[in-house]
Amino acid sequence: MTSAILSALSVLTKPIGETTVHGTQHTEQEALTAALQANQALLEERLQTEKGLDEVRSLREEVRAGVPWICTDTEDVTWSFVQECLLLLLSLARNLTLQLELFNQAPRPAKSRLRTPEMAPPLPPDVLSVAQQKTLGAALQFVVSLGLCPYLAPGVGVPLGRRSAFGKMVEGLVCHDVAPVPERRLLTTTAVLLELSVLSSLATMVYTRHLGDVMAALCHLGYRPHRPEKGTTKEEKELSKEERKNCREALQKLLGKVYQPIVIKELLILQGGPKQAPPSPGTSGGNRSHLSQATPWLRCLCGQLLSERLMQPNGVQSVVRAILEGGAGGESDWRKCDGVARILAACPQQSLSPDSYYSQVCPQILELLHFRDKLTAQQFQRVATRAALTMVQDRPEFALQYLLTPLFSSLHRCGQMTGEGQTQVTVEEWELTRCVEDVFKICVVGNSPSAPLLKVLGEVIPVLFDLYCFTKKNASHLRAPCQEILLWYLGNSELPVALSTLQQLCAMDGGAGGVASGFHFTPGSEGGAQLTPSETISDEDDALYERVSGEQWRVECLAQLLAEMKDSDLPGDFFLELLQALTCWAAEEEEEEEEEDTSAMTLLQLEQHMLGKVTGRGQKLALLQVLAVMCEALPHTLMLRKPTQVVEFIVAMLQRACVGLDQVRAAEGPVETQTLSMGMGLVATLLSGPSPLSAEDYSSMSRLLPPLEEISQRHPEVVIQELASDLRAAIATHGAHQPDNLTRATKYQSPKTDNKVPTKKNFMTQTRLYSHPLNNNPSTHTTQTPNTRAPIQTCIPNLRTQSRSGDGDSLGQKTLPSQRVSSGAGQGPAAVSGPDGGQSGGRGDSSSSSRAFSDCLLGACDPEVPTRAVALRTLTRAIQNGDREALQNQEKILTLFLENLEHEDTFVYLSAIQGLAVLADFFPERILLRLQEEYQSGPSSQRERSLETRLKVGEVLMRASRAMGDLAPHHGRPLIGVFLRGTRDEDSSVRASCLSNLGELCQRLNYALGPWAQELSTCLTALIKTEKEAEVRRAAVHVIALLLRGLSDKATEVLSDVLLDLYRALKWVVRSDTDDVTVLHAQLALEELNDVMRRFIFPAQKLEKKIVVLP
Repeated sequence: MTSAILSALSVLTKPIGETTVHGTQHTEQEALTAALQANQALLEERLQTEKGLDEVRSLREEVRAGVPWICTDTEDVTWSFVQECLLLLLSLARNLTLQLELFNQAPRPAKSRLRTPEMAPPLPPDVLSVAQQKTLGAALQFVVSLGLCPYLAPGVGVPLGRRSAFGKMVEGLVCHDVAPVPERRLLTTTAVLLELSVLSSLATMVYTRHLGDVMAALCHLGYRPHRPEKGTTKEEKELSKEERKNCREALQKLLGKVYQPIVIKELLILQGGPKQAPPSPGTSGGNRSHLSQATPWLRCLCGQLLSERLMQPNGVQSVVRAILEGGAGGESDWRKCDGVARILAACPQQSLSPDSYYSQVCPQILELLHFRDKLTAQQFQRVATRAALTMVQDRPEFALQYLLTPLFSSLHRCGQMTGEGQTQVTVEEWELTRCVEDVFKICVVGNSPSAPLLKVLGEVIPVLFDLYCFTKKNASHLRAPCQEILLWYLGNSELPVALSTLQQLCAMDGGAGGVASGFHFTPGSEGGAQLTPSETISDEDDALYERVSGEQWRVECLAQLLAEMKDSDLPGDFFLELLQALTCWAAEEEEEEEEEDTSAMTLLQLEQHMLGKVTGRGQKLALLQVLAVMCEALPHTLMLRKPTQVVEFIVAMLQRACVGLDQVRAAEGPVETQTLSMGMGLVATLLSGPSPLSAEDYSSMSRLLPPLEEISQRHPEVVIQELASDLRAAIATHGAHQPDNLTRATKYQSPKTDNKVPTKKNFMTQTRLYSHPLNNNPSTHTTQTPNTRAPIQTCIPNLRTQSRSGDGDSLGQKTLPSQRVSSGAGQGPAAVSGPDGGQSGGRGDSSSSSRAFSDCLLGACDPEVPTRAVALRTLTRAIQNGDREALQNQEKILTLFLENLEHEDTFVYLSAIQGLAVLADFFPERILLRLQEEYQSGPSSQRERSLETRLKVGEVLMRASRAMGDLAPHHGRPLIGVFLRGTRDEDSSVRASCLSNLGELCQRLNYALGPWAQELSTCLTALIKTEKEAEVRRAAVHVIALLLRGLSDKATEVLSDVLLDLYRALKWVVRSDTDDVTVLHAQLALEELNDVMRRFIFPAQKLEKKIVVLP
């Protein structure tokens, strides 16, 4: 009977042919009225005449008898049509309900008649076909358009006239002044639609298309204030209290069972547009226009209902989905995200209290950060971030309690744990990962710093830094977010707070901070970290070593963190702060040396006094450690990137020198003397540079006047007094007074340091500071002027000669000839500079050039490490520049470089390695042959020295292999034999070195490797399977990886005969080798091989045309 009822509905909603309508009617409204009357008459006729509709007629009459709202004498054609539709819809609902009951009560099929996999399950009787759903949808649309929307009060719901042209015509067709009254009609239609929605199949049809209209009708019936109209009695107009109550209950039930984002979207539409944007009266239905303005009572009701939706479980997510669902991530979606965030951050007026609102909403906002879907996560993250930051700025008291405290809870727990009875993981990996990711999203991605947020984040910065130090030791996905959070905090905090935080991270303030005592981070199973109790170390020496190494690692990590702040002044400010603290320490040393009377102290006072001294010395050691690491790890361009910072640096150095003047022994010490020399040299460099200083520069340099005056009056050396006085005069007169010895002051070094050999670190630090003028000028790198200083490579031998002379008045009078070897750009191959800084050709002064080269050769044999290293680098640069003397004496230079390979200082033998690599690049045939002999035999000295030297020669050969380029097939063939023979050496280090060099060379040979492929494969396979030393096996597997990486797509051609053997050897390593590093190298090599074979089997498709010229 379901089909019969739907057939009757199709007759009722069937359109009349256009010719019939337009032939007898004049207007569209008249044509529609005639069509409705004709369909009603046709339905009555079929119900009376067709036998197949007898059951429909009887059920319709039964329904008609059971409803109280039938009005048979109505004069409104539209309402009469709506009544017929409602009767048929109720008949359909009752029929489907009865059939469902029978379907559910039917007995289950016997086991022998169970459904097979090929059989479809029986459909329930309420399932409608597509055509039936279309008929039902048309009937519902007529009911809503003619029986619900026209009777809504103005300002309630979306008017029909704003939906379509048909709706605008229907508004003028409905008669409001005939029985029954409009409000009764609205109640009748709404009640029938709610009765239909009891069935799930019919509810889907009603709510997916007409949910907003049903909600508007229930709001109208249940909450609209009553206003009596003229011509109607109270009984006719008003609904009873019970009816209004039932409507309100039905609305609440409807809002509770429908998908919440849809409910919220419909409530927003019912709430209407803003007051300042009224709808345009002439807009058509097809134009996009603003929502009409809702009545005040409806706006208040919708606001209250929306607040209830928001404050229920998962209400925030429902609101966000309702507004953002269906977006594509464009600019409009970002604006919607910001709008939703502002809504969530503001407490609604309907809330009982702000405390209850934020306690329910803030946890839901944090949950928005944990979605995994790409588009959804991006939008939700934007909403959560903006909402959280807005709350922190507008309502910090509630944000701190309900938002920031849960956000940082995992990090707080890491710093507040107690170790009693803890044996398992205390902070899980997923908790720590989620906490770090959430903080990264809100702080770094949101990027809206505020005082409350920075304050709360500052409390967990020590723990976060400990986690960052841990991730630097391991491969962890938390390293990048931890680093970004730390950089964001340091970059956005005020300077005093940032400096204090850096001192705390270095343990210079004596505070512990960081992870709680007795706990440490350990690797997690998903690449993160977890907090676990640390094992107790019984040995005091081991405990001390762990503590010292941990502090050293923290300082190194901090230096690496500061190195990332390339656009910030904080590294320089922190460096100057440390220097200032060092100056204060030097001033306090004399006071500490005075012995205190401890005889009158009690034991407790004495203990506290000794603990204070130990703590102070520990902080001083930490200060020196941080300074040393920063000087070694950070470039001077980062630490002193502004002229003011350079001046501050010089002020700190001169103040240290002034403090040393009070101590007679310290004033003559090497450290104080070098500090003073460097400071005065930097001041002279600033004053005598090629670019003039501005008035602002001289104003900042005025801080140098007091320490220079003190030095000029109190220093024991007359020369230093004169230099300080001259520098002070030049600064005070803004450069008007230029002393004659100002340029020489840039090269000054005290004669007191003649027997003091500087360490490698000090020498390199001085090199960096002297070799770059502080007022950078591009012209100074390409041309030389009479005021330009000699290069640093020539300053050190010159200073050594001056220091041995012992005559302060002869500064700048004597120069080594090596100083004349020029490395400036734009000079000829044999260009040299005279003693006065001018230039002359190589032919103009051949004796001077020869004497300079001889002095460089002598300097390469000097016992002093800096002098020897500078001489070696000078000879290397001379070869690179094509100096005639150097090229003619290449045998002597080669012998010097080979002898200096045996030097124990790294600065010397690395300079020799660099020089040999340059020689091999210029003269490959002769030099490579000599290096091969040295590599195979080694010097005839002790065994240990021979091994070290051979390894250094191997480093030279590796650098030469890298520099060969396209000439590798020509010059590299002899090297392959040398390296293959070296793989049989009795020392494992030599075997590993040969394999490393073999890998670097083979990946550059390309097709020239073909003749050696079989021998190479045999050697590598044998080493992989028979070698006992793990480092040799690692090197052999690494050679295969380099070979595949270098040959790339050519591997299938060059290694076609041995590729299978190499693959089997790699698989053997993965399955059988016990060394994890070797297995890792094998896996990487297999990945390279996999990529090669994929490209070979599945070549990239290229759109190209081939043009063939026929003969």
